[in-house]
Amino acid sequence: MKRKRQPGFFDIAERTATLTRMGDPLVGLKDQINWAAFRPDLNRVHEKARKSNAGAKPIDVVLMFKVLVLQQLNNLSDERIEYQIRDRLSVMRFLDLQLEDRVPDAKTVWLFRERLKALQLVDVVFVRFHEQLATQGYAARAGQMIDATFVEVPRQRNTREENAQVKAGETPAEWQQPVPQSKRRQKDVDARWTKKNHENHYGFKNHVNADQGNKLVQRFEVSDAAVHDSQVFETLLDQTEDHEGKKRGLYADSAYRSQEKEAQLAAANIPSHISEKGARKHPLTEEQKASNTEKSRVRSRVEHVFGAQAQMGGHIVRTIGLLRAKVKIGMMNLVYNMVRLGQLLRRDRRGTPAMA
Repeated sequence: MKRKRQPGFFDIAERTATLTRMGDPLVGLKDQINWAAFRPDLNRVHEKARKSNAGAKPIDVVLMFKVLVLQQLNNLSDERIEYQIRDRLSVMRFLDLQLEDRVPDAKTVWLFRERLKALQLVDVVFVRFHEQLATQGYAARAGQMIDATFVEVPRQRNTREENAQVKAGETPAEWQQPVPQSKRRQKDVDARWTKKNHENHYGFKNHVNADQGNKLVQRFEVSDAAVHDSQVFETLLDQTEDHEGKKRGLYADSAYRSQEKEAQLAAANIPSHISEKGARKHPLTEEQKASNTEKSRVRSRVEHVFGAQAQMGGHIVRTIGLLRAKVKIGMMNLVYNMVRLGQLLRRDRRGTPAMA
């Protein structure tokens, strides 16, 4: 009878070393980011009076933040991320967890994300990560590309009357007492319907300003799907001057073009590369078409950003309400930047073009 091998003291270390040799992507993600730099901001999550010292101590905020990063990276539910932490050695190593350590359960993950929502900390850590990008030499230097993409949510089965009331800021009587509150909690009163290119969309929009050179998201804004792209134009616009006092040129599609916007850019000394659009009885000239083609070659690079986010499942969220959608979409933009940083670092070490 074959004797079973006794577990060795270094078995886990040898297994994780093998994962590293095989190219565990979480190794780079862990090493290339200064995770401790997020701690001062994240500590605000626990800034509330405890009723007593009884009970388990809160799990480390940086560990919980890294859990949300993994969740976004792999498009996992709260239950599935808990399972992955318990199941995968590579995930445990990324989180600096040992087999005997306490694992955050699905409820703990949900509560941590709710605290980020209440304190609006996703915007804060997004800016904090940009400070790291700048110290590594990846501050925005080329043109700024502004665009938006839809982020869908599960479609509501409301009547036309209910939709009209929600759009008017009212709550349908059928959703209120004595109807159980569980029905009201499952109704998203912030998401909106819209139509583009004969396709219906329901949910929200992720508006971004991405750098032409490195394709990192510099700024973002989240709105319902019915908001026109041009309505968040000023929020996304980067007015930063370089050492020569110049501002980054702007690339955008024709939806952003208007006489008002062109005058605004000219007054701010921001070169405009917004695509021109024709009108009835005033079609574009051949020169304007050629100019649009050149602009589109640059502007299309922002689609690479949205494409990479779509691979992470980023164009659909299953939360309820605008505030929760902002947390999920904000984390999507942040995690995209973290992954993109790894690509840029590998490119610059090898002297080869970066992916995407």
